[in-house]
Amino acid sequence: MADAGTGDKRLVKSKSGLRIVNMRDDVSSPFLIPEPNWVPDNEYGHCMQCQGRFALMNRRHHCRRCGRLFCSRCCENKVALPRMCFVDPVRMCGNCAKVTKGENEFFEKHLKVLLNGSEFHVCDDLDSEVSDNSVTFFCRLSSDHRFLHFESDTEVRESLMLDKVDNIQTLTPGVDPQGNTIGTGMAVTYESENGQLLMRFVVQTSNRKQGMNWITAMQKAARFLYERRNQSRLRS
Repeated sequence: MADAGTGDKRLVKSKSGLRIVNMRDDVSSPFLIPEPNWVPDNEYGHCMQCQGRFALMNRRHHCRRCGRLFCSRCCENKVALPRMCFVDPVRMCGNCAKVTKGENEFFEKHLKVLLNGSEFHVCDDLDSEVSDNSVTFFCRLSSDHRFLHFESDTEVRESLMLDKVDNIQTLTPGVDPQGNTIGTGMAVTYESENGQLLMRFVVQTSNRKQGMNWITAMQKAARFLYERRNQSRLRS
């Protein structure tokens, strides 16, 4: 199945560095964030963190993530920023560097899990009985990160747009003999033309580890979706 809405990418140079971006904004990954507006140099004569005054030997620098002004010591970190599509690591303040390093685990590890996909029994409610003979779908994230695709030799299911997802909840029916919580899948609520609907992903017993790793990655992805949605509400 071809990925819906995939756009051509281009290399662009901004004042912060080189970026690889889609030529169309409407097909960009929902996990990305825009470059910030920089605080004008003439608005602050001192570092916005340590309050040290800028001078010839204490130059001003902009954090590439938040756009605020800092001295060299308070903005000395250079960190990869895939959420803004930078080719090389860019300069950041301490707080932004800490947040970004935590997020980068998703791009380095969990995003690959979602793109590789996993098999699940997929149901449209929480009560449907699932057995080893139930139809399975190979679920994977599209290459543009905008859709969940469902692939099966026997049934057709429409792709789910991530922007429509409202909530993701892990299904945990019990514990194992060691007292660890056993996850069996996840429930996804999403918006449709018919209102809010629910979809259940049930892990296959023969493929539990891969399935639960995929669900963990989906929960990580949901954080970015919720964050972007909240920021959009604040801007509006």
